[in-house]
Amino acid sequence: MPNPDPSGPDTTPGSVWELKPWWCQPWSIVLTGLFIVGVSWLVLHLWWLTTGVAVVIGAWWWLFLVLMPAAWKQSQASGGGA
Repeated sequence: MPNPDPSGPDTTPGSVWELKPWWCQPWSIVLTGLFIVGVSWLVLHLWWLTTGVAVVIGAWWWLFLVLMPAAWKQSQASGGGA
């Protein structure tokens, strides 16, 4: 009988994003970051604080949208996947 679970042991996901819930997808990460920067500006109107928030959000994006998928891809290529 075939495995009805698409994420079962017989399949290898093509992307790390296939393993993540909706709230951890690239679109939700980007929208959340933009929302936080926008709210920072709308509420505080302090360019230096909003810039600091944007730098932190940029680092968050770099980590989760660039480095983490690249590390996952490298892990899969080297046979380190589950």
